Amino acid sequence: MLKFLSRVRIEFNALDPRTASCMEFLAQCNARKAKESNPACQIQVKRRTDDHPPQITVAFVNGVEEVFDATATPAQTIRTMILEKGQLLETEQMFREAGEAWPVIIPEEELHQHAPGTKPRKAEEKKQ
Repeated sequence: MLKFLSRVRIEFNALDPRTASCMEFLAQCNARKAKESNPACQIQVKRRTDDHPPQITVAFVNGVEEVFDATATPAQTIRTMILEKGQLLETEQMFREAGEAWPVIIPEEELHQHAPGTKPRKAEEKKQ
């Protein structure tokens, strides 16, 4: 998850009962596997003393920043959203490195073309 991020900022009041998502996300960020995926990712924790709701701010490697309301969004959902956006970043980078235009524009007529069906193979055919 951290391999797609340059910075993570987790803000919460330790006395606030709504901090569960922040604590879980912080634990995920501090996991050995996550840290090894991107040792350069900065993880910042800001302990607040006001009533500000818990929040998680992530900065992707391309500079885009996103703020999550940690009172309404579970840590696993935040992680999934980061992974999905990260895969999109990898795809974009792959196209750019290959000299292809991004985003890919698919002509309308190709979107509606009939795709040939596939026929499942019988058990005897698979063994041969």
